Amino acid sequence: MEKRRVSFHTLGCKLNFSESSTIARSFEEGGFVRVGSDDEADICVINSCSVTEHADKKCRNLIRKLHRRNPDAVIAVTGCYAQLKPYDVAAIEGVDIVLSNNDKGDLYKRVTELGVRGRAQVYACDTEEITRFFASFSSGDRTRSFLKVQDGCDYKCAYCTIHYARGSSRNMPIADLVAEAREVAASGLKEIVITGINTGDFGRTTGEKFIDLLRALNEVEGIDRYRISSIEPNLITDEIIEFCAASPKFQHHFHIPLQSGSDRILGLMRRRYTSERFADRIAKIRSLMPDAFIGIDVITGFPSESEADFERTRTLLERLAPSYLHVFPFSERPNTPAVDMPDKVPASVSTARVAELEALCDRLHYDFCARAVGTTADVLFESTVRDGMMYGYTGNYIRVKAPYDREAVNRICAVRLAAIGDNHDITAEILK
Repeated sequence: MEKRRVSFHTLGCKLNFSESSTIARSFEEGGFVRVGSDDEADICVINSCSVTEHADKKCRNLIRKLHRRNPDAVIAVTGCYAQLKPYDVAAIEGVDIVLSNNDKGDLYKRVTELGVRGRAQVYACDTEEITRFFASFSSGDRTRSFLKVQDGCDYKCAYCTIHYARGSSRNMPIADLVAEAREVAASGLKEIVITGINTGDFGRTTGEKFIDLLRALNEVEGIDRYRISSIEPNLITDEIIEFCAASPKFQHHFHIPLQSGSDRILGLMRRRYTSERFADRIAKIRSLMPDAFIGIDVITGFPSESEADFERTRTLLERLAPSYLHVFPFSERPNTPAVDMPDKVPASVSTARVAELEALCDRLHYDFCARAVGTTADVLFESTVRDGMMYGYTGNYIRVKAPYDREAVNRICAVRLAAIGDNHDITAEILK
C-alpha cells in the first residue's frame, strides 16, 4: 500500500519553522511520507503568519494555489492568521480544517481523524485561552535547528497583534529544553538557534532566567554553535552580553529590534526603551565583540512619523552602522491601538522611506562583509549546492561560498576569506 503524502508550507518567523518541523515528525512517525512544497500531496499543512496585511494575503494566495494544484488534498491551516481570523480562513475554497495556536500540537490527530469534507472544521479560541506550550524544535533542515524556548508576549506594542495571536509569555523548564538540545545533538546537527516570540522574556512560567538557560545549553555536548534569534533591547543585559562574549559556543550575532530612532515615536509605539538605551546596548556588544553581526528591525511610516522623526532614525542608524537592516512599512493591523491614531502617513511616503533605508542597508552590509576579506574564519557548511558551490556562515553570520566538498558538509571548517561578490557573499578557500 502506497504511503500517504504530506507537504508543509511555513510562513513567517523561525518559531513557525520549529513548530512545522515538529508537526512533520508526528506525521512521519504515523507512516506518512513528507514531500516537497511543490510536490503533489494528500495533505497540505500551512503554518501561517499575520504580522502584516501582506502576510495574510500571502496565506490566502497560497491556499488557493495549493487547492488548484491538489484539488483532492486536505488543506489544514494553523498559525497566527488562523488564530486571528479563523472563520475568514475557513471560508476560503479548499480549506478543510483550521486550528488555533492553542490546538496546533493536536494537528496530526485532528487531520487524520477528519471525517466528511466539504465544510471546514474550525478549532478557534480567544487570546486568554491560549495557555498551552507546544514544545518544538526543527530537524532535518540544513545544518542547524531552531529550538523554541518561549512563546507569547505580554508587551502589547501599539502596532502588533502578536499578543492576540500567541497569548501571554510562557515557557518550558530549562531541564526540558536541555533534553531537547541533547536530542538535536544526537541527530548530528551542530548549531542551534534559540527562538521564541519574546525570547529574552524567558522564565515567566517557571521563574527561571534567560541567562541560566544560556548557561545550561552551553554545557550540552555535541552542539558547537548557538545563536539567539532575536532579543528586545530592554532584555539584553550586560550579563547576557558578557556571557556570549566569553563562551566559544555562543556566536557574535545579535538581532535586536529598534523600530524607530525617534523617542516620540517609540513612546507612541509603546516600546520599552529609548534610542539612547538602544545605542548603549550596541556599544556594550561592540566593546566586547567588535566583530559582531548586528541586525536591526525598523518600521517606517508609523502614524504621525514626521520627516524629522524619520531623520532621527536614519541618523541613528548611520551612527550605529549595524550589519543589516530589516525594514518594514507600517501595516495597520485590526484591533491594535495604532489603528485609531491620527495623522496617518501616506503609503507613498512610507515606501520611499523604506527604499532609503534599504539603500543604507546595502551599503552597511557590504562594508561589514568587506572588512572580513583577507582574514580567516570558521564556517559551518550546508549541503545546498548551486553551480558547483556550497554555502555556509561564519560565526558572525557572513555568508561564504566555496567549491563543493562533500567531506566539509555539516562540519566547521577553517577558511580564508578571499573576495566579496556583488551579493555580498564571500568566496573562501578551505584551509586543510
